[in-house]
Formats: sequence, C-alpha cells, structure tokens
Amino acid sequence: MVKFEKFVLDNGLKVILHEDKSTPLVAVNLLYHIGAKNELPTKTGFAHLFEHLMFSGSENVSDFDNYIQTAGGDCNAFTNNDVTNYYNIAPANNLETLLWLEADRMVGLNINHRSLDVQRKVVVEEFNETCLNIPYGDAWHHITNLAFKKHPYRWPTIGLIPEHIQEAKLEDVQSFYKNNYCPNNATLVVGGNIEKDTTLELIEKWFADIPAYARIKKEIPQEPQQKEQRRLLQKADVPMNAMYFVFHTVERHHPNFHTIDLISDILASGKSSRLYKSLKKKQKLFVDIDAYVTANFDPGLIIIEGRLTEGVSFETAEKAIWKELEQIKNNEVTEQELLKYKNKAVSALIFNECNVLNRTMNLAFFECLGGAHLMNTETESYQKIKLDDITTIANEYLTRENCSVLMYEKE
Repeated sequence: MVKFEKFVLDNGLKVILHEDKSTPLVAVNLLYHIGAKNELPTKTGFAHLFEHLMFSGSENVSDFDNYIQTAGGDCNAFTNNDVTNYYNIAPANNLETLLWLEADRMVGLNINHRSLDVQRKVVVEEFNETCLNIPYGDAWHHITNLAFKKHPYRWPTIGLIPEHIQEAKLEDVQSFYKNNYCPNNATLVVGGNIEKDTTLELIEKWFADIPAYARIKKEIPQEPQQKEQRRLLQKADVPMNAMYFVFHTVERHHPNFHTIDLISDILASGKSSRLYKSLKKKQKLFVDIDAYVTANFDPGLIIIEGRLTEGVSFETAEKAIWKELEQIKNNEVTEQELLKYKNKAVSALIFNECNVLNRTMNLAFFECLGGAHLMNTETESYQKIKLDDITTIANEYLTRENCSVLMYEKE
C-alpha cells in the first residue's frame, strides 16, 4: 500500500506527496496531460518534440541537465499517446533545486528559432534512424494506420511524417506550449525523504504564481468498432518475413484490462509461454515471437508479433497462431498456468514499487488515469481473475473480424 496525500493549488496544479523516510533521495515527477492523441492530424510529433525542447533551456536555466548533475541527481522524460512525463531524482536536501528547475521551464521555456532548429534536427534524425533506416522500423506506422481510422492513435508518438516537424512554424510550437504546459494541465508528484509541510511550502513558493491558462481542448473522436479483418502485405528490405496480429481491446482503466494483459502473458511471456513453446521451440515456425498490450488511456490494442523461420509461409504461420488462440478461447488454460502468470504480474508490481522514483511516476500516471488510489488496487485486480474470465475475454476480443494483420515480406 503506497500512502500519499493530495492537494490542488489555486492555479489548478494537482500535487501528490508521498513520504518515504527509508531513502536519502527525493523524486520529483511532473506529468503533463498531453500526448500524441492531442495533436492535429496535420501537425503530428509536437508532443514528442517538446520532450526535447524542455531540455533546451528556460528563462533562468541555460542547461537543465547541468543543474541536475550539479545537484547530484539524474533526470529524463518520455512521451506516449496520452501523456508527456518528466522525472528527476536527487539527494533529498536538493529538493528545492528540482522544484525550481521544473517551475522555470513550465513558465519560461526558451522557444525561439535557434532552439527550435536545434531540436527539430534531433527529432527528424531520430525519425529517420528509428523508423526509416532500420528493418521493421515503420511497423508502428502501418499498425496504427491499419487498426485506427478515426481515433488519433492512428499515428505514432514520433509523428506521422517527418515533414510535420521539419515544417513546424515557431508560432505553432509556441501556441502548443502555452496551451499544454500550464499548471492546470499537470500533475506534480514529490516522493521520498520529505516533510509534508515543508515540501508543500516549497511547491507553493515556486508554482503558485504560475498562471493557469484557458486551454483549448481538442475533442478526441472515438474509434468505431472494427467489423472485418484488415490486411497489409508490405514488401521491404528486411532480414526475414514477419507478421503482426493486432486486436482492438479496452482502455487502461477498464475492468477487463488486467485480464487482457494476463492473456498476453500467457501467450508469450517467457520460455514457458504458449507461443514460445509451441511455435518457436516445438514447431520452429518462428525465430522469435511476442505478445503485449498498449495500455492506452483510450481503448487500445493487444499485439502478437513474430519473425518467421526461413522457408515458413505466411499461411502456415497464420494458421498456427489462430490455433493457439482458439485453444485459449476454448478454455484450455489450466489453473496452474493462470496462477503462475498472476503471481508473475503481482510480483512485478511489488518489485516495481521498491523504487521511490517508480512510485512517484506511478502515482502521477494513475492520478491522470482516474485517481492515484487506483495504484493500490492493481494487485487485487490481477489476483481476482478466474479461468472463466480468460475464456470470456479471449472470445470477445481475439476474433478474426477484430483483427488486423501486417505482413513484412523480404524483398
């Protein structure tokens, strides 16, 4: 059980404090409720661009990383479809430095032609390196375009095309910052060796005077139900043929999410999982195979992906995967099998919470998802799953009409 207290400043900033006297460290996590889904279809990649811009200097700080390192700390950030998250950790006596740094770039980020040009080049090069110049690098572009027709999950976090960042105008970038990087669109979590009253005073000192912003909220279109299978054969310069099976599932806070997550583990988590044992080790149809969920805030996906053994046809591989899915749908998962994966999920959660930085990030994540208290219900959500739940959910979502299939054929 992770204990915490919640506050809201007058400017709308949500604050969560978590005391842990067992560590000499303090973690500061600032989550902005802005992800790729909040972008315009003609201006994608902006949320990811800001992950870079936020380290390019602010009104009183020329080099964010240098100040963090001088304080004996470390920092980083990540962007996904739903949020952008910035996290820092340092000795507890340097808490005020971390708060000052985050406040300074919340209100006074340096966004000018020079900083934009520098980070624009970095982001475009990252796009080229990770999406265009490596085998299967554009897989996520094809997957999202196949699976989503209305919802902005149809483009990946890095952006739809590099030209959207290459051609970004300074005024558009400044407008994105003003509309999204404001206290009433953020959750601040401070965890570690802190005193509640002193920490709250410091937060008030550095954040309370930052004005709220009358945000323009983008309406997110809902994805209609997929009613027929979609397929794409992509010929490419890849080392071996590959297949991706993509099924629509539920949003992260849906009661069925944990069952979907366990199904992905039963399929392909570890060498004793079903797909690994049957399709890779026994039948040798795949060189490697995996399954995972996207865990999006809006209804997301469960994905099975694998690279085919030389000489194995797409047809043979596809039939084998459907046979494995039918076994799960036909109630062939055993009690022992289910218990093993429930225990793995619960132990992973417990080990994750041993780290104070992970706890602060999770508190911010769940607060954005619907309430920080949800973090303390995760183990129970996995433990109460029954075999009938696995069968019911598998039959509901792992269907052919709910499936999109991407195939990479080696040129």
